[in-house]
Amino acid sequence: MSREKTGTVGRRQARRQALFLLYQWDLTGQPIASLFEGEPDAFAAELAEAVAARAETLDERITAYSCDWPANRLGALERNILRVGVYELEEETVPAEVAINEAVLLAKRYATEDAARLVNGILGHARRTAENAL
Repeated sequence: MSREKTGTVGRRQARRQALFLLYQWDLTGQPIASLFEGEPDAFAAELAEAVAARAETLDERITAYSCDWPANRLGALERNILRVGVYELEEETVPAEVAINEAVLLAKRYATEDAARLVNGILGHARRTAENAL
């Protein structure tokens, strides 16, 4: 069965969908489920819902990993890219290298090179902190 017929997309595309859902949720405050148009990809829906449910905790982690730069001072796009990245690092849903690389690619694609460097630095610090805790 083709991907079009099953309604599924690759993880990279699903991560993008989740980011857009989170961005809209962050700006509007509407429930994630109300932001779907059509049949959402299961991975995108699960990721967006999980990140939204833990947004406050993820923001605290982002603030800690960024040496006390508050997550709410970041733009909504960068903040949600970091939320997804920190979530994936902490939940170990993908290898750390994938979580960081995908977040950096999202920042480069939808924000700026500076945002990509910021995302890379914060997620790199998160990864080193986790590794040192072991």
